[in-house]
Amino acid sequence: MNMASIELINVSKEFGKFRALDNVSFKYEGNGAIGYLGPNGAGKTTTLKILTNLLRPTSGKATINGINVNRNPVEAFKRMGSVIESPSPFPYFTVEDSLMFVAELRRMDREDARDRIEYYAKALALPDLNKRIGDLSKGQRQRVVIASALLPDPEVLLLDEPTSGLDPFEMKIIRDMIIKMKKDKLILMSSHLLSEVAEVCDEVIFINHGKILARDNVANISREFRAKAVIVEFLDPVDEKLISAIKSMGLDIEKNNGNSVIIRYDGSNDQRAEILKKLINVGNVIRYDSVGSELEEAYISILKNGSQ
Repeated sequence: MNMASIELINVSKEFGKFRALDNVSFKYEGNGAIGYLGPNGAGKTTTLKILTNLLRPTSGKATINGINVNRNPVEAFKRMGSVIESPSPFPYFTVEDSLMFVAELRRMDREDARDRIEYYAKALALPDLNKRIGDLSKGQRQRVVIASALLPDPEVLLLDEPTSGLDPFEMKIIRDMIIKMKKDKLILMSSHLLSEVAEVCDEVIFINHGKILARDNVANISREFRAKAVIVEFLDPVDEKLISAIKSMGLDIEKNNGNSVIIRYDGSNDQRAEILKKLINVGNVIRYDSVGSELEEAYISILKNGSQ
């Protein structure tokens, strides 16, 4: 069996005079999770729709496991699962009916399907299998949809904002599942949540105005774009005397709230360590942490430079 792969080759998509994708190319093979980052209208969902044959490219080619998804979608999708935008199962189906319907469409063995439904009912904390889809919350329906995509045990998984509309408990369930699955699956997921991508993804693609601005692994991005501010919390309330003492050390400080301040610096580990050494001489530091994240710094910088 060939290695799992996702590939776009010089893909452009035009809607009239509007170019949603502009000569986009990338290829990933093996396993792992790739985060697809960009603002609204950047081209993320259009890319995923082309990879699932919901849209046809104006030019270029999209393949799953080396198979052209536009020319041979049935063969391409045998080992692929997807959740694009916010699909809603038939409201009059029960949860079990909905999942079994998908299993039949995917030509799964009935007993195997029941075993996998039972597994994902626990793994994704699905609602009662006898409950009707129309009676579920948005988050519950989203988890049923994700379970549907996972039922045939696909090698490639395409997820469009998989935790959109979920509460923190539901988001953790989905993130934990992605972290587990990426060990033996290839996952491409779009997201607005930088913390989510940093937590679950190995690689990241930045896209804006239909163009790929940058792509690299998360570790390299983190090394290149370090957070350039720390939040410092003291045991006691911050007063003018403490602020003056910190300013006298030549530090760029701003009052945050209550017992904390924010200090900006050049992002280097050396200066970060030096700041902490200075601060413990003027007050009882109980928290010292980055403001924002490396991925956030990268996102802002790359999108800003890419729009110039």
